[in-house]
Amino acid sequence: MLSIPGFVNPVPANVLPSALFIEDGYDAYVKLAILFSKAKGILVNSSFDLEPNSLKHFLNEQDYPSVYAVGPIFNPKAQPHPEQDMARRDELMKWLGDQPEGSVVFLCFGSMGRLRGDQVKEIARGLELCQCRFLWSLRTEEVANEDPLPEGFLDRVRGRGVICGWSPQVEILSHKAVGSFVSHCGWNSIVESLWFGVPIVTWPMYAEQQLNAFMMVKELKLAVEMKLDYRVLVDELVSANEIERAIRGVMMNKDDNNLVRKRVIDVSQMVRKATLNGGGSSYTATAKFIQDVTGIKP
Repeated sequence: MLSIPGFVNPVPANVLPSALFIEDGYDAYVKLAILFSKAKGILVNSSFDLEPNSLKHFLNEQDYPSVYAVGPIFNPKAQPHPEQDMARRDELMKWLGDQPEGSVVFLCFGSMGRLRGDQVKEIARGLELCQCRFLWSLRTEEVANEDPLPEGFLDRVRGRGVICGWSPQVEILSHKAVGSFVSHCGWNSIVESLWFGVPIVTWPMYAEQQLNAFMMVKELKLAVEMKLDYRVLVDELVSANEIERAIRGVMMNKDDNNLVRKRVIDVSQMVRKATLNGGGSSYTATAKFIQDVTGIKP
């Protein structure tokens, strides 16, 4: 366990980025840290309301560059790129529109989150066991002549589940039918999910996602833990029972006693206010950045 400035809880080494444990990767991180220390300022896609402890640490240390928490930065009304399959997008949104509010679990692991066939089968079995409605954006490692899904799975879940390749993530997360998000915990996905008040079930894959998952579950209590230290390149299998248990934990308990869901809704309201003109913390940080760069007070 490691004591890292800005974290309240000790951080287990197994959630640190894998690159830190190989020579070239470690050297690159050290060089980046040195370059960061020489910067006059650093903009981060976060807000004081979301990460108060980390930002307080930077504000209290005079040797650090100025840190401007100017997020969340993304377009909540983003539309899919016109080269995407818009007919499929329309089908997905129509299906969501027919589902009860908060009843659908959305599974998406990012553009690089490709899963092995045996792991795909475990996810499918977990979705069968939990009996929840689901929308699954599925990308697999391509194996010739192999169907990664269990035999008869699509017939058994017909009507309550949809599988697609590409999906319009922002539009889906903003839809009232979506009740939770099984995510790889990329930072953009976290920001989008929190903005729309959708609780995350953590399933990190690569890069810094394990540390993001740890922060969301242990530090901020804004997510439900499925895995914190899973790595897609390691021969590890998450079982159907683990998947069922995590999804049920967030989908079958939606009353006021669900502290994670309540905190996510509260933080969603706070980060939205942070971007507003008239005192929002992120709006103020952006104004301060512009002032520091130009020397002109707004």
